[in-house]
Amino acid sequence: MVTGLGRCGNRWTKSGHLARRAIRRRPANVHEGRRIRNRVNRIVPSDIPHVYTDGASVFTVNLVPGIAVSKEPLITQEGVEYRMWNPRRSKLAALITKGLGVFPFGPRTEVLYLGAGQGTTVSHISDICVDGTIYAVEISRRAFQKLLQLAERRPNVMPVLADAEDPEAYGRLLAPIDVLYQDVAQRDQVAVLRKNLAFLRRGGLAILMLKSRSADVVADPKAVYARARRALPADLEVLQLTELDPYEADHAAFVMEKS
Repeated sequence: MVTGLGRCGNRWTKSGHLARRAIRRRPANVHEGRRIRNRVNRIVPSDIPHVYTDGASVFTVNLVPGIAVSKEPLITQEGVEYRMWNPRRSKLAALITKGLGVFPFGPRTEVLYLGAGQGTTVSHISDICVDGTIYAVEISRRAFQKLLQLAERRPNVMPVLADAEDPEAYGRLLAPIDVLYQDVAQRDQVAVLRKNLAFLRRGGLAILMLKSRSADVVADPKAVYARARRALPADLEVLQLTELDPYEADHAAFVMEKS
């Protein structure tokens, strides 16, 4: 069973080496969670490995017990603390809730996450990939500060301040990648995926969260998804294409395997 890990924080030095440091204070963007101990529904393993459910919501086991990331409820049952995973705040949770045929995340998975934002979804992947690494690439300096604070308590999260359209800026930091996860809202989202595909090992999975209104504000979303599918590289096989309504309007998730 996944439990909390008592390891130190981390950062990348200018030379590209990983430096670890002791944690002296709680970062500003994490806080004591709202703990719910007497929940009626029992939380049990779902059909998806390392994801749990009470029949209505999905959860991950909290890597950092007692600390929430985005004010999500914390539920303790039988000595295990779970974090509620909100499908309206995480596109991956929306995809899981709607039905995900292949779940590529496990305890040792190496993940390249493009468009990490402030780290809500990153934190739940961190709960799962306890002995792996999530390379969280974000271009916004404000959001990146939140990622740095998140990594203080989650040593498997490696924040990278960079543009996902310029993978040469961070390629030297990466280990071989098992999962390429992209959530970048811009016009040519497939082009960004193409530029980063070299980091993904053969047999690895790519998950593209495509925002149709960023690609084309006036076109029908289904037409945008079809156009994006035609533009995918030949070495990516689409295993699943799921629209994320009602959780994320005008979004679709592409789940693909690299041959």
